[in-house]
Amino acid sequence: MREKETRSRSMARVLRRKLTDAETILWSRLRGGGLNGWRFRRQHPVGNYVADFACVKAHLIIEVDGATHSSPKQRAHDAARTTYLKNEGWRVLRVWNTDIYDNLNGVMDALLAALPPSALPGHSPRERGEKGTGGLESPL
Repeated sequence: MREKETRSRSMARVLRRKLTDAETILWSRLRGGGLNGWRFRRQHPVGNYVADFACVKAHLIIEVDGATHSSPKQRAHDAARTTYLKNEGWRVLRVWNTDIYDNLNGVMDALLAALPPSALPGHSPRERGEKGTGGLESPL
């Protein structure tokens, strides 16, 4: 099991350099807390799989699907993958490439609606021990 997880991490590194056009467009809007402060990772390994985008704090995965995901074989693979991810505690949201190209604002609205309600999660004081604060709480 450990070997497969190591392979998925290596694959994630490779995939981060080879984003599709649709993934690049979506990442430009998600990166740096661009979705109301929610932070996402791109090509995030989860077990044997690599999720296109993941918000770890909200346990939300975004999968960007193109035409290849229409075949029966690929749909079966995607269903098995989604089942695995859900069993690991993740929610999975699938977005079509064409929706990113044709209706990016609508996609962003759908992603925001899928996230739990929270007041700017990326701007809240860092939790104890989080990187960047040395474990000290912000006076603000």
